[in-house]
Amino acid sequence: MKNYDLALIGLGNVNRTLASLIRDESASLAEQLGFTIRVTAITDLRWGTLVDAGGIDLAQALDLAPGETFASLGGVDTCDNETLIRTCPADIVVEATFTNPLNGEPALSHVRWALESGKSVCTTNKGPAAFAADELKALATKNNVRFEYEGAVMSGTPVLRLASGPLKGVGMRGFSGILNGTSNYILGRMEAGLRQDEAIKEAQQYGYAEADPTADIGGSDVRLKVTVLANDLLGAHLHAPDVPTEGITGITQEMIDQAVQQGAHWKLIGQGTKAADGTVTVSVAPQMLDSSHPLAGISGATNALLFDTRFLGQVTISGPGAGRIETAYALLSDIVAIDAFHHQR
Repeated sequence: MKNYDLALIGLGNVNRTLASLIRDESASLAEQLGFTIRVTAITDLRWGTLVDAGGIDLAQALDLAPGETFASLGGVDTCDNETLIRTCPADIVVEATFTNPLNGEPALSHVRWALESGKSVCTTNKGPAAFAADELKALATKNNVRFEYEGAVMSGTPVLRLASGPLKGVGMRGFSGILNGTSNYILGRMEAGLRQDEAIKEAQQYGYAEADPTADIGGSDVRLKVTVLANDLLGAHLHAPDVPTEGITGITQEMIDQAVQQGAHWKLIGQGTKAADGTVTVSVAPQMLDSSHPLAGISGATNALLFDTRFLGQVTISGPGAGRIETAYALLSDIVAIDAFHHQR
């Protein structure tokens, strides 16, 4: 049975969950997927770097005592990500680190180094695809590997693969979506009577919002996702700064109350449309949607994307846009896609 060796870049919630799945469900995954998965390298700012060409003991690696590093397992307590990515014994680099929304780093460099060294990449980061998709896809093609990033838009909800698979040839004319669960949750709680600052604090308590919620409520998170969608679905060649962006900070309680009285709902909408001449127009901005709109009833931290197509009309998919297990599943789906690519060669 074919085996894929993985290098995990970052061991936060997502990659830790993926590693836990591999540790606990290896037999079941092999039966379902038709191949085995083994982790041969891990690097993380907190725990350091660990490499084992024969396969890392994930039970030990995931159960370090407070204050311990991978040095206690024969690794080192430092990180040199470029050297590790370029030289580690792995077929696939799994990138799940923090990404700066202004330039896509450090994930962008991590992906570039991996592709240059002949390794396929799967990532949950929006940055690399939003800032350098064309370059990275060309680099992957040149080195006969894959660059996969399904989880970058709606976590485990497969919007990119749906568009490139079952919906291929349907005549994609545009999309619009609720692509940030935090802002959607906040707007919903404002409908229930909370002030925006109270709704943000509640979202932070439930883990929906970060300590600094700027990327969510300011719209920059959605801007990156719209860039990815416009390029993948509509054939655009945009970069994140090309997307006009307005967040929800200007939505007042009065605006919320007026919408409720009209049976409408405020939503932060990321959208893109393709004109007959091929011109692609994109935006991120709050919109007041009538209750009959397919996206108006999407509540809580749920995400949803509406495809506007020539042959099927409007097709809407909704699902979780975040979550450790959901996002780890997106990485698994990317690995499946990489396996399919190797079978086609």
